Amino acid sequence: MDVSATTKFVRISPTKVRDLARQMQGLPVDAALRVVSLSARKGAFHLTKTLKSAIANAENNADLEVNNLIVKMAVVDEGPRLKRHWPRARGMVSPVIKRMCHIKVVLTDGIDN
Repeated sequence: MDVSATTKFVRISPTKVRDLARQMQGLPVDAALRVVSLSARKGAFHLTKTLKSAIANAENNADLEVNNLIVKMAVVDEGPRLKRHWPRARGMVSPVIKRMCHIKVVLTDGIDN
């Protein structure tokens, strides 16, 4: 059975989070928590938050055993972009694109229902 959790509109570029999400895939839940908790990056905080939410969903909503869970998929999709401007010389401006992302973590117990 699969259980998922999603965190939307996270104010960080998706490319900064994707490499940590790839490291989590296929790992048991305790090993995945160890991977993201030992990283000092901002993306690790948001991945930890989403992973803990997925664990809570599996435990409370689907009545699954936490020790048997595996990270099936960790996906970081691009969200909307904030378009801002930065002042330049001689009255001109340069565009600044502030990116957002959506983080989705899917856990499985290995049993298909």
